[in-house]
This record gives sequence, C-alpha cells and structure tokens, in this order.
Amino acid sequence: SKTRSLLSVFEEDAGTLTEYTNQLLQAMQRVYGAQNEMCLATQQLSKQLLAYEKQHFALGKGDEEVISTLHYFSKVVDELNILHSELAKQLADTMVLPIIQFREKDLTEVSTLKDLFGIASNEHDVSMAKYSRLPKRKENEKLKAEVAKEVANARRKQHLSSLQYYCALNALQYRKRVAMMEPMLGYTRGQINFFKKGAEMFSKRMDSFLSSVSDMVQSIQGELDAEAEKMRVSQQDLIALNESVYTPDSDVTSPAINRNLIQKAGYLNLRNKTGLVTTTWERLYFFTQGGNLMCQPRGAVAGGLIQDLDNCSVMAVDCEDRRYCFQITTPTGKAGITLQAESKKEYEEWICAINNISRQIYLTDNPEAAAIKLNQTALQAVTPITSFGKKHEIRHPSQNVKNTENDKIISSESAGIQDSTQLIAPGTPIQFDIVLPATEFLDQNRGGRRANPFGESEDGSKDEEEDSLLQQMFIVRFLGSMAVQSDDTSEVIYEAMRQVLAARAIHNIFRMTESHLMVTSKNLRLIDPQTQVTRTSFELATVTQFAAHQENRRLIGFVVHLSETLGEESMSAYIFESNTEGEKICYAISLGKEIIEAQKDPEALAQLMKSVPLTNDGKFMLLNDQSEEDGTVHEGGEESEA
Repeated sequence: SKTRSLLSVFEEDAGTLTEYTNQLLQAMQRVYGAQNEMCLATQQLSKQLLAYEKQHFALGKGDEEVISTLHYFSKVVDELNILHSELAKQLADTMVLPIIQFREKDLTEVSTLKDLFGIASNEHDVSMAKYSRLPKRKENEKLKAEVAKEVANARRKQHLSSLQYYCALNALQYRKRVAMMEPMLGYTRGQINFFKKGAEMFSKRMDSFLSSVSDMVQSIQGELDAEAEKMRVSQQDLIALNESVYTPDSDVTSPAINRNLIQKAGYLNLRNKTGLVTTTWERLYFFTQGGNLMCQPRGAVAGGLIQDLDNCSVMAVDCEDRRYCFQITTPTGKAGITLQAESKKEYEEWICAINNISRQIYLTDNPEAAAIKLNQTALQAVTPITSFGKKHEIRHPSQNVKNTENDKIISSESAGIQDSTQLIAPGTPIQFDIVLPATEFLDQNRGGRRANPFGESEDGSKDEEEDSLLQQMFIVRFLGSMAVQSDDTSEVIYEAMRQVLAARAIHNIFRMTESHLMVTSKNLRLIDPQTQVTRTSFELATVTQFAAHQENRRLIGFVVHLSETLGEESMSAYIFESNTEGEKICYAISLGKEIIEAQKDPEALAQLMKSVPLTNDGKFMLLNDQSEEDGTVHEGGEESEA
C-alpha cells in the first residue's frame, strides 16, 4: 500500500513537472524570440540610419553633421547588434536547448516507461486470471506448470519494467533540479557576458555566484550517478533471483502462515454478479485500515471502503470450482463479498486477519498481544456470538420442549443455568463430519449397537413418511456434534454451540457440509442436496431439546436422547447454521411434536390442523391423513437408497 501510494505521488509529481516544463519553455522561447527580434531590429535600425543620407531631402541644409552623426550611431548599433546576436545564440544554446532536451528525453522516457509498465501489468493480470481459472478437482499438472511459468515470466517482466519505471521516476527528482537551474545559469551568464562587453556593469561577485551554482550542479550530477549505479546493482541482483520467487503458491505444502495479523494487504479476486446466474472476477488491491476493508483500483491515489469488518464473520467457501475462496458475512447474517486468494498462505492469513479484526482488537492498547492471545485460547473467536441464552424476554417454540416420555414441559425460564461441566464433560471430542454422528464415539468404545450412518432401516424410510402429516425442508450447514450429559435445559445447546464454534476457530476449520433438513411428524432427516441420499435420520420422539441462538439467529441446535441395547442412555447435541432464522426450524420441530401428541386423539388432531397457520409460500405443509396416503406429495421428491 505504501509503494502504491508513493507511486501515485511520484506520477502526480511527474505530471505536474511536465505541465510546468511546457509553460517554462514557452516563457524561455518568448525571451529568446524577443532577443532574436532585438538582433533583427538593431540591424534594421543600422540600415535605416545609413539610409538617411540617401533620402535627398529638399531642405537638406546642415544634413552633413546629422549624416556623420548617424553614421557613428550606425556603427555603435552594429557593434551592439553583434553583442545581441551573440546573446541570442547563447540563449538558444544554454537556455532553450537544455529545457527542450529535458522535456524530449527525460519526461518522454518516464512516459514511455509508464506505458511499458502498464502493458507488463496488464499481461500479468491476464496470466493471473488464467492461473486463477485452473480447476482444483481435475488438475492437469502439465497445464498448471505451463500457466505457473507464464505467471512467473509475466511477473519477472512486470518487476523489471516497474524497477526501470521507478528508477526513471527517482532519477527525475534529480534531473528536474538540474533542468530548472541549468537554463537559468545559461541565461544569466549570457546576460552578464553581454553587459560586461557592453558596459562592464557586473562585478566579480556574480562570477563567484555563478561558479558556486556550477559547482552545485556538478554535485547533483555526482549524486545522480551514484544513485544510478546503486539501482543498476539492484537490477542485477533481481535478474539472479530464483524463479520460485515469482511462482504463485510455490510453498503450498508447508507455507509459513502468520495467524496473529491485525492488518493485511495484497491482491485478491473479487466476485461480481453480472446477471442472475453469471459472474465475473476482478483482480484488485485490498488492504485493511482499522476495522475496514479497503480497495484501491489501479490508478487511484487512495483506497475506498468496501466492507466494515467489525463483528463480521469469515469462512471458506466452494465457489465456481475455484481454489482459496472465502466469504465475509455481515453481523446480521447477510452474505457479503466473496474473494479469492492466489495461494494457501494468503488465503489462510486473510481469513485469520479478518477474523482478528472483526473482534475489534485493533482498538486495544496492545493489539499484537491480543491477537496472539485470541489465537491461543480462541474462546472468543466466534462472531457475532457474544452471549449464550441470556435473552429470554419472549417465549419461543425452542424454549418450551415437550417430552413425550414423561409428558411434561421444561421451561428455560424456570430451569437454572448449570455449570458447563455439568452439561458437557470436559475434553468431550467434537465430530465435524455429519457422516459419523457423535453418538458413535460411545458405540465404538462400548461395542453396543451402532446407528446406521445413513439413518435408514433395512426396509427404507419411504414408507415411514407416507403417513406423515408434516413435511418442511430447510437448507442447513453442519457445524459439529458432541456428547452431552444433560438435556434438562436449552443451556446445554448454547454451551455446545460455544464449544463447537470455538473448536472450529482454534483448528481453522472453515468448511461446512450443506444439507437439506427435512422436518416431518415422524423424524428429522438430513439429505444430500446433490444426490438426495439421506445422510442421517433422527426419530422426532428422541429430540428432547431444540433451540436457536438469541443473537445469531441462524444458529440452531438440538439434543438427541437415545436408549442403548445394554440399558444405557446417550445424549448428543447437533449444531447447524441455517439459511433462514433458526426459530422457523424450531417452530417446525415443535409442530411435529404437537402432531405426535394429537394423533392419539382424532378430535385433537382435527383441531390442530385447523389452528396451524399456513403461509402463502407453503413454509409449513400439512399432508393428507393415512386414509388418503396414495395422494401424498413429497416436497423433496423421491429419494434414492444409500
């Protein structure tokens, strides 16, 4: 960012210098024109004085003295004309010519090098765009090597052209001082020589002054030569560098990643939507400034605000088969901008830096120490979650869970907040893969019955849903699951949320498995959105607690209480992030439980069906009763067997 800002300042200075040089040259050419006109005027004056004798005035008495006097004046004017001619020639050689050479040589060189640098930068952008489009799923190593070599060559060319451009801009700062003083030195010397020969009007002090000015010019020229030699050596060192310096992602196997950054700068690809389904990617320079993410387009003097990072969240995403993509989400849960880094190191450092900045640790007295502490503990590495279950002003469906085994309602308002160790045992492992539920940790150690990882019985689950009175689909992303010790209060869900999200932050786990959560009056099923295969299933009667987070409303969790074959019981908490508000999922689960209870009494079931609100977009859809099961419509379509 500093280099780009300095470059903008140098380029602005060069533009100002070009404009001023043109104006100065016009003024000097006017002086030279006036002096040249003086030569022509004195020549004409001398001739005109001699022409007096040839006029043959009718009254020419006494003209002899006048004619002789005019002849003398003509000689004086001729001598002065010689001095004016010498002065005009000296002004042309020592005043006008140097400033013309400075404009045509130095300023034109800077302009040409700027164009070459721009061409090299465009070629580098084209090669980087080609490299960024390389697919990650089916990598062609030969193609990847060719594209990487093309990027390296483009970067080398851009680096060399930039150094030459920077050298020219740097040298211009010296040459402009010489160019400003050298013409005036010639002008002053010419005038002094003119007056010395004419009337000895100047003293030797001016000679001393001019001598000192000449010495200063020579000194500046010496500094320029030394600086040029230094830059020449730097260019030679650059040429000798290894090609891996310019190769993107050259250290992908073991990059040195700094996770304690509180500021970051560099080039990223920004995803822009150009239509309903079309997108473009633009490579721009990004940098952080306090709690803001700034973007500085090429040619701009300063950057502009593109995203406020305070209380935002950042996560890795799969986007258009591109590598190293991540997305910034606003505190309200709205998806923000999607960016792509060029290497694994840049990718992880940008995510860590934005994660650190979003905690506003840059406002502390020692932000570096705060960043180190944050990454060591990761206790507050989750945003925008600042408290768990503190707000209970309104009774939501998630705060009153009906237990079908003992027919009692457990209220989170009346339940006391237990110690976290009573809710979840310290050191409980966390499962981040939905294929293997957390309850299977206990199954593996006990040797007891293992639940089918796909949540389906041998007979399949299709028949079980034909008599379901409720089917509602939600898009969710699995965050993690873990065994718990209690399901008496929703606090266990809030504590599981805290531990799962903190663990993801500690271990830098950014990926999440997206699923379709199907809520029915029989069970909860997680379906693969691509293959429509059921990943796992939970009987609704075994879901004893469910709740949405009070601040981050997209977080939803539920507790599954299972009875094992050996008479033991296991409880596991599952945490998800939803595209919609978690309360809507809680409402669907609560409605499913009410249907289970109401099915015991036909009158109660009919009354419930009348009282359930149905939205225009069919958020909650009640299916036909068992007597009409042939007309059942499944929202997600027929599912394939696992």
